[in-house]
Amino acid sequence: MLKSGGGVSKRTGSRHVLIVLTLCILWYIVSSSNNVIGKMVLNEFPYPMTVTMIQLCSITLYSGPFFNLWGIRKYQDMERNYYLRIIVPLAFGKFFSSVASHVSLWKVPVSYAHTVKATMPLFTVILTRLIFNEKQPTLVYLSLIPIITGVCIATVTEISFDMMGLISALISTMGFSLQNIFSKKVLKDTGIHHLRLLHLLGKLALYMFLPVWIYLDSFQIVKHPIVTNFDYRVIALLFVDGVLNWLQNIIAFSVLSLVTPLTYAVASASKRIFVIGVSLIILGNPVTWINCFGMTLAILGVLCYNRAKHYSNERTLLPVAVQNGNLKKYTTLRNQGSYHTNTSKPNGYTTMGKKNSLLTTGSGIVQNGSTTHVLFV
Repeated sequence: MLKSGGGVSKRTGSRHVLIVLTLCILWYIVSSSNNVIGKMVLNEFPYPMTVTMIQLCSITLYSGPFFNLWGIRKYQDMERNYYLRIIVPLAFGKFFSSVASHVSLWKVPVSYAHTVKATMPLFTVILTRLIFNEKQPTLVYLSLIPIITGVCIATVTEISFDMMGLISALISTMGFSLQNIFSKKVLKDTGIHHLRLLHLLGKLALYMFLPVWIYLDSFQIVKHPIVTNFDYRVIALLFVDGVLNWLQNIIAFSVLSLVTPLTYAVASASKRIFVIGVSLIILGNPVTWINCFGMTLAILGVLCYNRAKHYSNERTLLPVAVQNGNLKKYTTLRNQGSYHTNTSKPNGYTTMGKKNSLLTTGSGIVQNGSTTHVLFV
């Protein structure tokens, strides 16, 4: 029986890893396409707020019908206090971070913007420590040093450096880190389907952002030649950009629902590496050897961070099992979820009960609570 259970657990774990890796590959391809098209649009149509508005409209308009068609379960009503305290700030952070991200994409090359955003593990580690007092092993903290150093070198040697672009990239990175952390919390607290959470946040963000966009951008864009001359090419690119951003959000939220915030940060950093490479090839923005060295060092830092996290997870040990007063040896925990001690068994036995067992998200995808560990190396 134990063997059979172990085999099922192994197959389930392998299936889970395969699902996450497939989603990540799709995420990287869609995200790189989205960023290249977004940069092309902003070069000819320099209105980052309008690009953000189109993307929020895409999330709001497409999500409802498609999610109903896919049979995604509807979310239940939340407590008013929780809604105002968590969901509303998350929606505000979504549009604010999106605007900051588009400003950085407008002001600096895609490769540099995403090199700066590769610092997301740093922000996640700092924010989880400040908000939840969650400590990381020393190796994890040390692995952040090459990421910071690489980004600093890339910043100093960036040919098209722009201070507004740098600040916007940092703000958006911090904002998206906060979103990742608290979105994961909402998924745990409410049991809402991750795609319904995406729809809810996108819709709320659109309502909040609409008055701001009308006041700042709407009266300017109607006078722009692209709008007055009805430039089909740029308008088509804007439409495609909105669709790709919607798909990217769906995939990103799917990945976030399957892994921890820190693992998601590593996946996101790996995605940026892919985006940087694609943008350098397609857009061909000029870079120096030192600039490339800085980007490479940041990439190596991400890999070191990933290895440090994996090593720390392998060092996690199961609690000691006691049987009739005899101490049993420790067993290394390898991607088995988190465990708690159940002392309800009779005859002095202490057994290990699995916490946060495999749950179905409602879309047929299996997740392992907050304890899933996925390697991106």
